[in-house]
Amino acid sequence: MQVSRREFLAAAAAATLVPPALAAPARPARKDCFFGFHFDLHPTAEDTALGRDLTEQMIARLLDRCGPDFIQYDSKGHPGYLGFPSKTGNSAPGIVQDSLALWRRVTAARGVALYNHFSGVLDGLAAARHPDWARVGPDGRPDPQQTSLFGPYEQQLMIPELLEAAVNYDLDGSWVDGDAWAVQPDYSEPARQAFQRKTGLAALPRKPEDPGWLDFLELQREAFRQYVARYADALHRARPGYQITSNWMYSTFAPERPTLPLDYLSGDIADKAALRQARIQARYLSRCGKPWDLMSWGFESDEHFQRQSAKPAVELEQEAAIVLAQGGGYQIYYVPTRAGWIDDRIVATGAEVAGFCRKRQLWSHGSETLPEAGVFYSGRTLYRTANRPFGGWGAAEDPAAGAVDLLLACGYSVDLIPDWQAAESLARYPLVVLPDWSDIGPEALSALVKYAAEGGRLFTFGADNAALFAPALGLQIKSPAAQQTLFVADDSGFAEAPGNWIELEAAPAQLAAQAWRSPDARLDALPLAVRQPRGKGEVLVCPGPLASLHAGANSPVLRSVLRPLLESLRAPMVRLDGAHPELEIVLRVKNGQTLIHLVNTAGAPVTGQFRHSGIVPATGPIPLRIRLAAKPSAVILDPGATVLSGAYKDGHWHGILPDLHVHAILRIVP
Repeated sequence: MQVSRREFLAAAAAATLVPPALAAPARPARKDCFFGFHFDLHPTAEDTALGRDLTEQMIARLLDRCGPDFIQYDSKGHPGYLGFPSKTGNSAPGIVQDSLALWRRVTAARGVALYNHFSGVLDGLAAARHPDWARVGPDGRPDPQQTSLFGPYEQQLMIPELLEAAVNYDLDGSWVDGDAWAVQPDYSEPARQAFQRKTGLAALPRKPEDPGWLDFLELQREAFRQYVARYADALHRARPGYQITSNWMYSTFAPERPTLPLDYLSGDIADKAALRQARIQARYLSRCGKPWDLMSWGFESDEHFQRQSAKPAVELEQEAAIVLAQGGGYQIYYVPTRAGWIDDRIVATGAEVAGFCRKRQLWSHGSETLPEAGVFYSGRTLYRTANRPFGGWGAAEDPAAGAVDLLLACGYSVDLIPDWQAAESLARYPLVVLPDWSDIGPEALSALVKYAAEGGRLFTFGADNAALFAPALGLQIKSPAAQQTLFVADDSGFAEAPGNWIELEAAPAQLAAQAWRSPDARLDALPLAVRQPRGKGEVLVCPGPLASLHAGANSPVLRSVLRPLLESLRAPMVRLDGAHPELEIVLRVKNGQTLIHLVNTAGAPVTGQFRHSGIVPATGPIPLRIRLAAKPSAVILDPGATVLSGAYKDGHWHGILPDLHVHAILRIVP
C-alpha cells in the first residue's frame, strides 16, 4: 500500500510525531521537505514550443498522485536563456506559455513549495554577448560558456534575473546549478590583478610546477565563495525566508567547513554508478549541519548524454534508500518534452518511488548517526593535489570511495569524517580508517595520533601515510616508497596490488599480515599490515594503496584479506549469517531508538561501464545477531511495524531478518 504525502502528514500530526504546522496546507520550509521532483529543460534559441503542452490538470495529476513536498522547475539553463517572460534578462524566443506561472498556481493551491532551477556560473548567452564577462582560458581566449567570477556578470545580470523570478512568481527558493563543479581557473586581467595583490607575482601560473599554483587555485575558490555569498545575501534581503543553495557546494566537490549563507545543501547524482556516488555524497552532506537532499537522475544515458533510458522504480528506490538511510531528503530529476509535456509513465514511476519513501519517512528523515566506523576524508589532499578549484574529482577520490565500499562490504556502518571536523568528531568512533590520501597535513596527523593515544582504533593505508606516521609510532622504514606491484592472497588465490608501496620493518609480534612480490607465497614476503600500540589505543598500518585499489576492483580477495584485520580492531555491531557484501548496514538514532537500516544493493553497477540489471533479488531469511548492552524490549521491522521474535544472550540479540528486497529498518526499542 502506498502512503501519500497528505496521508503521511495527517497521520503523523495526529500522533504528534511531527510539528502540527506540517499538517497544514502552508508550503513547507526546505528543512521539512522530504520528497520532491526536479524538471529542467535548459531553454535554447532553437526552442519553438516552450510550455505549449503544459496544463494545470497535468501538474495537478502529478502532485496529487505523487504528493511531493517541493518541485524544482527550470527558469534558466546553461545556454543562458530564461524559460519565462522577462523584463530583466534574456528570455528564450520560443515561449508559447509561461510554465513557471502554471507551476506556481497549482503548487501554491496544494501547499507544495516551488523552487527554480537556475544556471549560475555557466551562461553561454551572457558569455557570447559580453565577451568581457567571460572567464578567460590559459590560451587567452574567452570561454564560450563560463562567466568570470571577477567580472560584472553576477551584479548586472544574474542577480537581477534571480530576483525577478523570485518576486514575480512568489518562489520559495532557488537551486543554482552550473556553479562550483563548473569553475575553472580564470586568466582574465581582473583575475591576474587579484592574484598579484595576493601573492606579489605578476604572472599567472599555467601548470602545477609554476610559482603560486596553489595560491591561484585558492584565489578561484575564494572568488567563488564571495560570488555565492553575494547572490544568497541579495535574495535573502529581498525575500526574507527565501531558501537557496548552490549545487554541490559543501559536498565532496567542495570539502570545506560550511560558512556561506546557504539554506540547504543538494546535488544531482548522474547516472554513472549512481548508487556508489550516492553512498559518498550522502555520507558527506549528512556531516555539514544543514538540511540536505540528493537528486537521482530518473534516466540512464551514455557518456555523451544520449540514448536515454528510463530507470525502473526499483533502481530509483535503491538510490533513495542510500539517501534516506543517512537522514536526508530525496528528489528525482526528469526532463519533460520541449513543450512541457510530462508523460503518465513518469507520474506512475514517481508515485511508486514516492510511496516507497513515505513509508520510511518517520524513521529516516532527520535521523542521526550511531558512530561505528569513520573514514577520514581529506579535503586538503584534493585541494593540494587534484589541480582544479573544485570537484568532481574522479579517481582522486578513490581513497575514500574504496574505504567506504570496503567497510560496507565487511558489514560495518560507515560515516565520512571531513578533515575540517576531525578534532570534534574522531573520538566518537570506535574504529577510524585513514585511506591512502597523499597529503593529509600536520593537523590531521596530530588529531589522528591523539585519537589513537586516547583509546581509538586506527587503520591507515598508503605509503605517504606510513612515512608520515612512522616517527610518531616508532616505525622503521626499510626501503623508500616506490611504484611496484605486490600480491595479496586469501584461500582462493592471489590479487595484484599495484601502486606506491613503502617497506616497513616489523618484528613478528607486529606483523599482522603479509604481501608478496610475486604470486609465490614461498618467496619474498614483506609486511602488508603492521600493528603498533599507541597509548591506550592501537594503530594498524598498511603501507600501500589497498583502499584506492578496492574502489576500482571491489576484489573479494582484498575484502577477505582485510576483513579479519578490521575485526581485530573492532568487530561490527550487526552480524549477518553468511557473506552478504551486497547488503549495506547503516546505524542511526531517532526518537531515542536505535535504527538499523539494511539496503539490498544487488543489481546495481559498481562502475560506469555497466547499467543496472533492473532487478533487485530478494535475500530470503537471514539469521543475524546484534551486539547490545542490554536486552531490548522489542525489535521491530519497518515499514510495517512487525515485531520480530528473538533471544538475548551473551550480549547479543539473535533473530532472523525476513526476506529483504530493497530496504528495511530494524528498530531497537530499549
